[in-house]
Amino acid sequence: MSTGLPTFTRAQLTTLTDRLLEQRRFIQVVAGPRQVGKTTLVLQALDRAGLASRYASADDVIGQDREWIAVEWDLARAQATSDPVGSILVLDEVQKVAGWSETVKRLWDEDSRQGTPLRVVVLGSSPLLVGRGLTESLAGRFESVRLSHWSFGEMRDAFGLGLDQYLFFGGYPGAAALLPDEERWRRYVLDALVETAVSRDILLMTRVDKPALLRQVFALACAYSGQVLSYTKMLGQLQDAGNTTTLAHYLTLLSGAGLVTGLPKFSGSEARRRGSSPKLLALNTGLVAAVAGRTFAETRSDGDLWGRLTETAVGAHLVNGELDVSWWREGNEEVDYIVRLGGKTTAIEVKSGSRTGALSGFAALAGRHNLDRRLLVGADGVGLEEFLENSPETHLA
Repeated sequence: MSTGLPTFTRAQLTTLTDRLLEQRRFIQVVAGPRQVGKTTLVLQALDRAGLASRYASADDVIGQDREWIAVEWDLARAQATSDPVGSILVLDEVQKVAGWSETVKRLWDEDSRQGTPLRVVVLGSSPLLVGRGLTESLAGRFESVRLSHWSFGEMRDAFGLGLDQYLFFGGYPGAAALLPDEERWRRYVLDALVETAVSRDILLMTRVDKPALLRQVFALACAYSGQVLSYTKMLGQLQDAGNTTTLAHYLTLLSGAGLVTGLPKFSGSEARRRGSSPKLLALNTGLVAAVAGRTFAETRSDGDLWGRLTETAVGAHLVNGELDVSWWREGNEEVDYIVRLGGKTTAIEVKSGSRTGALSGFAALAGRHNLDRRLLVGADGVGLEEFLENSPETHLA
C-alpha cells in the first residue's frame, strides 16, 4: 500500500488551475470537510499555474479580524502590480474571520474598479459557514470548487486500498499512512479530525448551548448509521437532550462540517419531508469504524455491522455527490435510498452478503409514487466496487 501524500489527481485540480490561468473574473472558493485535501489541491494548482502567489492562513494568527485580510490583500496587491501577469492571493480557513465576506467583497470590488490583476482563492473547512458568507455578500463574484470525502476509486488509485479496506477506513487521504496501526488511525480520526471539526468548525463559529449533546448526537449517528431513528427515540438515548428542534439543529451543524447527516423521508409533500424521522448517515465510513472501536477483523466478521458499513458507503457516496437523497418506508416495505436527479426519481436498494431478501419495497414505492428507475447495488445488481469507484451520476443517468 502506498502511504505517501499523492499528487492531487482529481478533476478539481485541472478545473482550478484553468480558472487561475484565466483573466481575473471570479473569486475561487474551495470548501469541504477537514482533511480532504483542500490546501494540497490549491498549492498544487498554484504550482501548475506558475504565477506569483501569496498564501495566508487564519490558523496562523490569534484573534483574527478583518484587518488581517486587508493586510494580506495589500501585500498581494503590491505583488500583483509589480508583475505583468498579476498574482494570486490564497486565504485559508477564512470562515474563522468574523465578517470575512464583507471585507473580501469590498477589496475585490476596489480591485475590479482599478484593474488590479489580483486573482483570489478562498478556502474553508465549514461549507455551511463559508456558504453563508457567499450568499450574503459575494453573490455574482465567485465560483466554487467543492471537495468531499474521497471516493473508493480515488483512495484505491492513490493509496492502493481494496474495497474492504475502504469500507472500514473510509475516504480520509491524510490518515492513509496510519492504516497499518489501527489504534493509531482510530485516535487520529477521533482526535485530529472529528474533535477538531467539532471544536473549531462548529463550537467556535456557531452558538451551541449544549456542546456535550452535540458530541453525543455525532456518536449516536455513527452508531446507527444507515438506520432510521425517530427524534423521540433519539431523545430517549441521549442525556440532557432538550427537544427535537435542538437535535435537528445539531444534525444540521454536523452535516455542515462533513461528519454525519440525517436524511429525510421521501414524500410528495415537502412539509412531511422536513418533519420526518431522519435516516442517520455518517458521511465517511471511517467515522463509523472509529466510533465503534472494533478492529478490522472483528468488523469484517460481523455480518450486521459490515452490512451497515456497506449501506453507509453507498449513502455517503450519494450525499457527497451533492445529490437530493432521501429514504422511504411504509409498514414492512422500505427502500434504502431515493435520489432525485434531472427531474427523475431513482430508487436504490443496497444488498451486501449479510443483507439479502426480497425487493418488494421497489414495487410498494412505485405503487404510491412516480418512479423512473430502480437500481440494485450488490447481489445481482451493479457491483458495489463498480458503484463506488464511479461518480453517482454514472448509474443514475
